[in-house]
Amino acid sequence: MSDSYKKQIKYKLIVFAAILLSNMLFCAVADASTSSIMLDAETGKVLSQYNADEQRYPASLTKLMTLYLTFEALDKGQLKMTDKLKVSRRAANMEPSKLGLKAGQTIQVKQLVNALIVKSANDCAVVLAESLANTEADFAKKMTAKAHQLGMKNTTFKNASGLPNKQQKTTARDMALLGAAMYRNFPQYYNLFAQKTCFYNGRTLYTHNHVLKKFRGADGMKTGYTRAAGYNIVTSAQRQGSRVIAVTMGHKTLKERDTKIMSMMERGLTKLVQNERDKTAKMYARLESQSTVDDTINQQITTASDETSDKIWGIQIGAFSNYAKARNYALKIKRGTKQFFKDTNISVEPVTTGSAVVYRSKLIGFAKNDADTACRTLKSQRQTCIVVASNPTTHYASADGY
Repeated sequence: MSDSYKKQIKYKLIVFAAILLSNMLFCAVADASTSSIMLDAETGKVLSQYNADEQRYPASLTKLMTLYLTFEALDKGQLKMTDKLKVSRRAANMEPSKLGLKAGQTIQVKQLVNALIVKSANDCAVVLAESLANTEADFAKKMTAKAHQLGMKNTTFKNASGLPNKQQKTTARDMALLGAAMYRNFPQYYNLFAQKTCFYNGRTLYTHNHVLKKFRGADGMKTGYTRAAGYNIVTSAQRQGSRVIAVTMGHKTLKERDTKIMSMMERGLTKLVQNERDKTAKMYARLESQSTVDDTINQQITTASDETSDKIWGIQIGAFSNYAKARNYALKIKRGTKQFFKDTNISVEPVTTGSAVVYRSKLIGFAKNDADTACRTLKSQRQTCIVVASNPTTHYASADGY
């Protein structure tokens, strides 16, 4: 090998190393400029965090608080979804993204809420703000007060939309607290965040939140972007009764943001689901000693079925460490397989084992043959289940499971 050729190889290696080092430094700087956090939605436990208390511009994540106060007003009867609110000149003159409302027109609260979630419409945010306070500035004071009440101690709001304002600051942790409060306090409205489209004035509006389309189990909440803020997102996802609330802020590109949040949620949900499986396995082991009692109850109920209705059979689909997870999982199974479970009830049965309480999740109201068929179908979908006779002392979660 000639000296000249060796020099060329050495030069190319040096150039390659320089490019590699440059890319590594760029990635490190990019990562250092972001903030993120993920919570277990049921317990509030922090699953991961990075720069979670660094103050940042929220951009359109601000609209989550606008929606929070709107849902609160709906709950108190101060607003109705069918109410029509007047559009002020100031609201109509908001910068995009906007719905294109005209000064003097009226628009339903329901349309405003949907456009705020899907379109991130700044004009809609101002219409809601001005209906719930004298001015948008007054509404921003209410937003900040509510934030502090929810424990968002490092947050200050100055407007209802998230348009640039140097004094409007928050943190990833505070936004996660807001997302968790939204999930906990407004379950009747929470499903609205899963909308991928909404309609207004003959137009179809499409969501800015592409994670809803890309990530299995994602069902909310809000994206945000300004040049100063970077790309932000507060989102949630659930699988098999476990749910995470995740936030990441300050990304340079939409793709970078979405890749980060989906990676976070995948790790978090995998861990929570596995932990729940481990707990369930241990709980079932403790409950084995009660199998004789259960068999006796089933035998008694089977005998009674000759004299009463035959629809006293059920399917046990899991055992959980808390009531909410047991009920939510049963509700998910019921909604996902309506042909079998349309006329069944959700049952959550607490069972004490030593110092612990296990919540058995069941769907009841079957004839025996129908219960067998439904359980076989669930097993073919890799869902665990056991056919059981219904216990008359069972606690019902709701009359129809909805």
